[in-house]
Amino acid sequence: MVILRALGPFQAVSDGRPLDLGGQRQQAVLARLLVAGGRAIPVTTLIDELWPGRPPAQALSTIQGYVSRLRRALEPGRAPREEAGVLVSAPPGYALRAGVEDVDVWHFEHLVKRDDGGDLAATLTRLDTALGLWRGPALAEFGDLPWAQAEAQRLDDLRLIAVERRADAAVRLGRSAALIPDLEAHASAHPLREEAWRLLALALYRAGRQADALGALRRARDVLRDDLGLDLGPALQRLEQDILGQAAHLDGPAAPPATAVASRPAEVLRVVVADDQALVRTGLKVVLDSEPGLELVAVAENGEQAIQQVHLTRPDVVLMDIQMPRLDGLAAARRILAETDPPKVIMMTTFGTDDNLYSALRAGVSGFVLKTSAPEQLIAAIRAAVAGDALIDPAVTTHLIAAFAGRHNPAAPGGLSDTEVDLVRLIARGFTNRQIAVTLAVDESEVAAEVTGLLKRLDLIDRAQLVVLAYETGLVSPGT
Repeated sequence: MVILRALGPFQAVSDGRPLDLGGQRQQAVLARLLVAGGRAIPVTTLIDELWPGRPPAQALSTIQGYVSRLRRALEPGRAPREEAGVLVSAPPGYALRAGVEDVDVWHFEHLVKRDDGGDLAATLTRLDTALGLWRGPALAEFGDLPWAQAEAQRLDDLRLIAVERRADAAVRLGRSAALIPDLEAHASAHPLREEAWRLLALALYRAGRQADALGALRRARDVLRDDLGLDLGPALQRLEQDILGQAAHLDGPAAPPATAVASRPAEVLRVVVADDQALVRTGLKVVLDSEPGLELVAVAENGEQAIQQVHLTRPDVVLMDIQMPRLDGLAAARRILAETDPPKVIMMTTFGTDDNLYSALRAGVSGFVLKTSAPEQLIAAIRAAVAGDALIDPAVTTHLIAAFAGRHNPAAPGGLSDTEVDLVRLIARGFTNRQIAVTLAVDESEVAAEVTGLLKRLDLIDRAQLVVLAYETGLVSPGT
């Protein structure tokens, strides 16, 4: 059975192992058919959408060659004259045939749109499952193609709806207090979504924080007026009046009793944030303050301040904007990492120059995240860095692939087995140890040991430099 994944790095997996789908243009054929949801796509449409405005002279035969190779990859046991069962001919084009649960995009959409008949607990479980299918930005490898951009936007909109429906079910089940940090981060990240503010205000009210609930609605009003020249919508206006009047219908069910667990002291990770934008610093403070086990010990507005704060506070992790005034994040990271027993440095970017991105990886940073990443992605990057793992946003690795387009690739490092080469490629695609373990169907500790051994053999400091090696030596390239 083949599992197709597009909610994150694009891949096909069979028996727990990724299949070789060929180059990026060939993968785009499969991705476009996946986006069609099982409907047939004419060959002429495939040509127009894979080469918008500039199809090659032999586009038809090229598409046919892509399809033939994809069929061999997806169904390696199929006899030469046996009809394909996955990527099928559907004149005048092709279609993808697979079960709903075998394609993560289809499975996600099915789960989000399913009706549980008012069973809130079932809704919560269903949407947890749906959101758990996401491993990163959807279809990021094909972001230069209009159809992929449109579908990625549609899927992200659907993901936001799922986040809000899940939160609504949890609030109605009486779990408001635990949701507040996530809802704060969600409303801050998507300030024009009135449903995000409604859920946050309602959760705050039901947690006994009436003043904070009204404050959230005031913030929503300010944002809508400043950005769109609009007042609160009818639903938010009604909620504001109900909160002021302490309407009885706002009182939800009592929170479920907490399960007694043996308390034990948790290690607190100390974090410094360096970014020249006050809004970004405030947003990161909200995220860090809401996460148990993380403590924001200092903020900095430029690279020089970041270095000073590292000396003063001795943090475990520095979240560093790659571009800042006076001393940029790249120069500051180099100086911090050159010191004895330095903290882990995670770069934040909105995609500055490719040279900066590449240079930071070579300097030995422990991760890369986009400033637009979801809060959980940021938290995962921090914890991965401290654990000796790394989280490099898949969209960043995709951008780095593009940066290497057309460059000469020297020979791959000698002495690596096929299994080790596969491991390096997965790391270069932004996979963490846990994601690699799931992909290869092995234990996470086995992956960690393999990575440690590779770093030692190749005389590298950390995973970020292993990513650089993969691109420099041609193990990963724009066409793989």
